[in-house]
Parts: sequence; structure tokens; C-alpha cells
Amino acid sequence: MKIKSTLASAMAIGTMVLAAPAIAQDRPPTAEERAAIEMALKDAGFVSWEEIELDDDGPYWDIDDARTADGLRYDLKLAPDTLEIIERDLED
Repeated sequence: MKIKSTLASAMAIGTMVLAAPAIAQDRPPTAEERAAIEMALKDAGFVSWEEIELDDDGPYWDIDDARTADGLRYDLKLAPDTLEIIERDLED
């Protein structure tokens, strides 16, 4: 009986795990999205940047260490539909 009980418990836990909703995760841009984002960044005066990812908390595009020609670094958030800069934080 103990084996049946253990097996039933394991199956119930497995079913709950499979039935749980997927946890949304940040993702990198597709090649097409990256090209559009890079064009928007260049148009805004940025010359280089580090990581680009779609943050599922917004959603918004999160750009790390975007650099201007004078060497200033910013962390940026871009609207996912318009690529407009919605937040600009100067890094120290």
C-alpha cells in the first residue's frame, strides 16, 4: 500500500508542476527587432551599448550601458511598440 500511496503522491505533484503556468522570462531581440532598436539608439545619439533584452515586467526593451559619443553611459528603457526612450538613467 505504501508504494501505491507514494506513486499517487508523485503523480499528483507531477501533474501540478505540468499544470502550473509558465513563468515569463526576459528574452533577447530577434534579428529584425535588434536592427530596429539599434537604428533607434543611433538616431538618439548613442554609439554603442551592451545587452538588449525585452523585459517582461514592463514590457519594455532594456538596454544596458548605452554610450554617447562623449563617453557617458546610460541604462535605457524603450517602449516596445514605438522604440521611444521612456527612461534614461545616467550610470556613474
